[in-house]
Amino acid sequence: MSTHTYKFNIGMSCGGCSGAVERVLKKLEGVESYKVSLETQTAEVVTAESLDYETVLEKIKKTGKKVKSGEADGLERDV
Repeated sequence: MSTHTYKFNIGMSCGGCSGAVERVLKKLEGVESYKVSLETQTAEVVTAESLDYETVLEKIKKTGKKVKSGEADGLERDV
C-alpha cells in the first residue's frame, strides 16, 4: 500500500498552536503518522493513499493557523 508525504510550513507561536495542529491530525482518518515542530514551524504528515493534500490542508487551516507553504510528495503545492 502506498502513502503520501505532505509537508506544511505553519505559523505557530506557542505549544498551544502546535498542539491544536496535532489534535486535528490525530483525529483525521487516513493519517498514518505526523511530526509537528514548533521550532521549525513545520508539520510533516504521512497519510494513506486515499487521503488527499487538500483535505489535510483544510483541516490544518481550520485551527486558525496561517499555512505559509505546502508540498505533496516533494512537489510544491498551493496553500
